[in-house]
Amino acid sequence: MQKKTSKRISLDDTDLAILALLQEDASISNAELSERLSLSLTPCWRRRKRMEEAGVIKGYQANLDRRMLGLDIMAFVHIRFSTHADHAPDDFEAVIAQLPEVLSCHKITGDADYVLQVLAEDLDSYSDFIEQVLRRQVGIASIQSSLALREVKTSSRIAIPKSSKD
Repeated sequence: MQKKTSKRISLDDTDLAILALLQEDASISNAELSERLSLSLTPCWRRRKRMEEAGVIKGYQANLDRRMLGLDIMAFVHIRFSTHADHAPDDFEAVIAQLPEVLSCHKITGDADYVLQVLAEDLDSYSDFIEQVLRRQVGIASIQSSLALREVKTSSRIAIPKSSKD
């Protein structure tokens, strides 16, 4: 098994400011970005492009209101496998990665092996997801769901760290 190491890229205050502005509004043009940072257009574009190519910026997306799209159920699903000796967890990960209902899947420590964040239209469609998808995965010993009653905070924004040059 290969150990994953953290890939870090050197970022200065201007790079971090670009990231902060892009997290606020990913549709901001390079012209507006350079104007807000008091930076000429070409260097601003080069910095943004460098961070995209390095993988710091993984992509751009719109933040949608799930409820306005009829996705009223948010569940946190804890999955425990009976054994880790076979390929069942790897097969599970491959299936989960393809499912649009699953917002996130994390391999975790503790009582469960994985925690999923799942969206569904209603309890019937969530039940169908459990029965037709999760219960059919080989090696799963238990499935425990917790339904969100209220979203206190939801965000995909990352707290921008301070420059390492401080």
